[in-house]
Formats: sequence, structure tokens, C-alpha cells
Amino acid sequence: MEAAHLTPEPAREDRRGGRPAAGTDPQKRRQILEGAGRIFSTTGFDASSMSDVAREARVSKATLYVYFQDKEHLFTAICAERRDRNISEILSLLDTEKPFESVLTEFGTEVLTILSEPFVVAAHRIVIGVAERMPEVGTEFFERGPKRVSAALGKFLDHHVAAGRLEIADTYFAATQFLELIQASIIRPRLYGAITSPPTRDEIEKNVASAIAIMTAGYAPREQR
Repeated sequence: MEAAHLTPEPAREDRRGGRPAAGTDPQKRRQILEGAGRIFSTTGFDASSMSDVAREARVSKATLYVYFQDKEHLFTAICAERRDRNISEILSLLDTEKPFESVLTEFGTEVLTILSEPFVVAAHRIVIGVAERMPEVGTEFFERGPKRVSAALGKFLDHHVAAGRLEIADTYFAATQFLELIQASIIRPRLYGAITSPPTRDEIEKNVASAIAIMTAGYAPREQR
């Protein structure tokens, strides 16, 4: 697992001496995240402790807990940085000025490539594992990840519905269908650990092409069916 590199956030200043208030120093936060990233990547999430993170990040445990209440929230903070960067790049592909199928091909290929990365698969396992006792972690992960991508794809589909190329009553639902279709036979075996190697480019392209064929056939204007 790679260490996260976060963009510094503006720090609030303490009234005494102009120092950041406890838990708001962006440099200290980055120091902790990078140390945690190194520990999680070498030791593994389950085998790592907050003491290990504090030692690697060269901060006290007291300081560590000021910034992150537990190991799960620390891990999801690392995931969030990578997720937000990946999603920004993915959503930039949804160009309504380009041909519909070529955009979906590039978009679907990029999404599936990222979803099948070992880091991302591991992140999903961890979030699923903690979601029952910490539902806010699962909710945040879903809202800022899958739901955000589905909403953006839905808006892209809206454009093509308005242009008469597609006939879709619920574009958000259609977007979630497409995102599920591209994952078929690739993500679930890796999520369960039945397959540990990333899919080949050919496998990814085959899945995406099949998903596009299903979408265009199922949502073609009625007169074209």
C-alpha cells in the first residue's frame, strides 16, 4: 500500500503564539498519514497497531489520537486521498462532446482498472469489515466514492437522453447498472481472495465492451430496438 500525500489544509491558529490548534496542523497530519502508509504497506493493516504507526510517524501516541481516533479512521483517511484523486481523473473523462461509446469505453476501462488494483480491493474489504460497528465510515466511503461516480455518469447519460440517443427513465439507476456490469466476474473473486492477481487488459476491455453492448441495446430509443 502506498503512503498518502495530502494537499495541506489551511491551519487554524491557536490564540497563544500563532500555533495551529490541536489536531489541525496539516504538516503533522501528513507526517502521520505517510508513516501509517508505510506501516500498512509493509506490515499489513490487521497486523499493524497504533503504536506501530506512532513510532513510524515519529509522533507520540497522544498526538496520534488527537488526529485520528482509531486505526480504521486513519486507514480511511489514507484511502480518501487516493479516492478523491482517482475520481477527479475518472470524471474528467465524461466528455459530452466526444462520441458516446468511445467515452464509455475509456471511462469504463479506467474505472475497472482502478477498482481491481490490490490496494483498492483491500480498502473495500476493510470498509466492509468495519461498517457494521462504524456505519459512518461505510456511509462516507459510499457517498464520496461509488455514489459520486454514479451521479456523474447519470448526468452524462442525461445529455445523451436529451439528444435522443438513449431512452432512459432513471439515468442514475442506469449508471449504477453500467458500473456493476463492468465488474462482472472480475471484482468479486478478488474481493473474496479467490483471485489475487490483477485482471489483464484484455479481460478489462472485454468486460467493458460487453457492458456497453448491453446498455446501448437495452436503452436504445424504442424505434431502434
